[in-house]
Amino acid sequence: MEYTNCQHQGSRHRPHKQSSGVSSQGCQGGCQTCSVYNGCLTCKPKLFIHLERDGMRQIGVCLASCPNGFYGTRSPDRNDCIKCGSECDSCFNRNFCLRCRAGSYLHKGKCMESCPDGLVPSDTKKECVAACPADCESCQNSDTCTRCVSGHYLLHGQCHHVCPDEFEPNDSMECIPTVHCEVGEWSEWGPCSRSGKTCGFKWGEETRTRKVLQNPSPVGNPCPAASEKRECFVKRRRCKPKGQRRGEKKKRFNLQEKENAETRRERKREREKETIEREDSESRNKTEHRRRRDQSRDAGTV
Repeated sequence: MEYTNCQHQGSRHRPHKQSSGVSSQGCQGGCQTCSVYNGCLTCKPKLFIHLERDGMRQIGVCLASCPNGFYGTRSPDRNDCIKCGSECDSCFNRNFCLRCRAGSYLHKGKCMESCPDGLVPSDTKKECVAACPADCESCQNSDTCTRCVSGHYLLHGQCHHVCPDEFEPNDSMECIPTVHCEVGEWSEWGPCSRSGKTCGFKWGEETRTRKVLQNPSPVGNPCPAASEKRECFVKRRRCKPKGQRRGEKKKRFNLQEKENAETRRERKREREKETIEREDSESRNKTEHRRRRDQSRDAGTV
């Protein structure tokens, strides 16, 4: 008898029937024991053995969980994948479906072609669900809508033709709270002025402002004025003549020119000082050069 690593090899010829021996050498894919003809015979701990049909024979494979249409059972000896009922797409056990095949609807673990009284089939959930309230397009149960029919707006699980007070519709056909404008406190009154001047008049205007803290929603209360003015009285005084202002401007200009002239003279003195120092250095270098040249000449004469 021959055993291999249990990998099923396809062939155009039907394999010869082999005796049902057991081997644990070379098994792969979670197998604990296996044969060439039947694949896995037993699985490693915690894995389920699942039988896949291949023509007239069944091939055993070991899986961490059972595929759709099967449920797992555990025992001290082995863990098996058992086929669900024919109407179940997946199941908890043979008598309790989790999902139904096309054409059936789930209700209390059973798959039904038609739902009991008071329930309606949901093609989305593939389940029997409670009939939706009036004006609902879809619902969570018989009391709670999740989406309304056209022309109605959803609020707290109910559909309304018009949103209640203090609510308004949005683009998602829902009623949302209305937001009203909110403004802050007024600022202090500004200086009393007239035509941009604060002199030469007896009566003028002063202004104060406030900030918008919350802009309103489309149907909320609009914002009030953010600024206001009132008439004001000031002690009358004459404005300074324009000629006097020109004299002050000229005086400031002359003072600046004086400061600039002093700066230029200081820079000139610094440049002259640098020139003198440079000439002194060159003169000392020439004297030293002549002294060394004379010393060299005298040494050559001796």
